[in-house]
Amino acid sequence: MASFKVTSEIYEENRSDGDLANDSRITKINFRYPSFLLKDKNDKLEYDEDGDLIVDRVQKGTLMIEHHISTDLHLVGLQLWRGAFLLADYILSNSDLFENKTILELGSGVGFTSIIASILAKKVICTDINEGEILKLIAKNFKNNKKYIKSKVDIKEMNFLNLNWSQQFCEELKTVEIILAADVIYDDNITEGFVNTLEKLFNCNSLNIAYVALEKRFVFTLADLDSVAPMYEEFLRCIAKKNYNWTIEEIKLDFPQYFRYDRLKQMILMKIKRKF
Repeated sequence: MASFKVTSEIYEENRSDGDLANDSRITKINFRYPSFLLKDKNDKLEYDEDGDLIVDRVQKGTLMIEHHISTDLHLVGLQLWRGAFLLADYILSNSDLFENKTILELGSGVGFTSIIASILAKKVICTDINEGEILKLIAKNFKNNKKYIKSKVDIKEMNFLNLNWSQQFCEELKTVEIILAADVIYDDNITEGFVNTLEKLFNCNSLNIAYVALEKRFVFTLADLDSVAPMYEEFLRCIAKKNYNWTIEEIKLDFPQYFRYDRLKQMILMKIKRKF
């Protein structure tokens, strides 16, 4: 029986004549420079009489991201997904929150959001389970976009279903100030493993904040006679049944959009904090 393939919508939203590398594609991801990047330029910014940046001065950047177009479900991290773009937009829109911080990304996929975080952070720890040689792919994407990288970068394997971390890794995790995760809610077991991983990280040190981006994917079920978002609801159930001492705030999606993707109303960005 042929395996079931899934394909991200991001490919269509960023279609280009990118180069083929083995069985993957290198796509040019164009983005609009946020103001803090423009300020790094030697030339003086120009503003109109209302104090707005003159549009023709706005510069654009390009990321070269290698990714797969279609994969089996267990290899979806090899693709690009909208949640990573949403989280990247939030980082660029709130540079003061991420500047000079030690940031850990869980389920980093091809490393897109970690690359954006590395523009601002002091250090980025980029993690995923190493299926499909994804850690090598992350390293290639960092190398291909090195002109944007300002932080120290550490690429590590982390499996949500195996929390037996080495002592050395635990010590490194104690330095983390912010956790990021995008598009990691798509399977019951992985969702529960992600929740357990987040709680263990919260207990590692004084760390108490995570930003989690996802897209509610609705399906119609006969049991409910309605369209439901089963994985999003499973995520909330996992948190509730474990009675973790967390607060969850849904962030308004009214911040600037720097990347090209459909920012659908089904998209969610959560700020999760552990209460002390």
